[in-house]
Amino acid sequence: MVPSHMFLTRGVGVHKEKLSSFELALRSAGVAYCNLVTVSSIFPPECKIIPRKRGESLLNPGEITHCVMARSETNERNRLVSASIGLAIPTDRRIYGYLSEHHAHGETDEETGEYTEDLAAQMLATTLGIEFDSNLAWKEREQVFKMGGKIVRTMNITQSAIGKANRWTTVVAMAVFIPLENLPKKMRSRR
Repeated sequence: MVPSHMFLTRGVGVHKEKLSSFELALRSAGVAYCNLVTVSSIFPPECKIIPRKRGESLLNPGEITHCVMARSETNERNRLVSASIGLAIPTDRRIYGYLSEHHAHGETDEETGEYTEDLAAQMLATTLGIEFDSNLAWKEREQVFKMGGKIVRTMNITQSAIGKANRWTTVVAMAVFIPLENLPKKMRSRR
């Protein structure tokens, strides 16, 4: 099974119970009704990224749904938590790209998002044989990667929140794969 479609989503939940805050974060992300199975970080060849609402409409309650998930939680008041998924897509869409996940405390959306984009781009760059200086800042490495012509696009989806007193705060960011059998026939043949 190689997914041909995927969507990105994120959410936040706050509740006095840790598990309930996670459930609320999944509801906020639009996927609480699925049985989520986390997988590692490969973006399939020729996979298409579709809008969240379209992706949600292609899922069925109770089904096994594969995803790459970043999750962070806290029950400390004023503690900043963030979760992010980064994505690096190769120019040649016939080869695979990379997804990365990062869970952090004390990092802003921008910091966490840039970090995950950088991680995904570094993993893809090493696979493609692109040489780079890991000591350069992400923005400088990003230009090296893209100017080399082998990495066409990087992006991230990030969720952060600040912890509340006597409450659990959970943030999630996810790349959700759509099962092939859930796609309309016209979408199945577009590979």
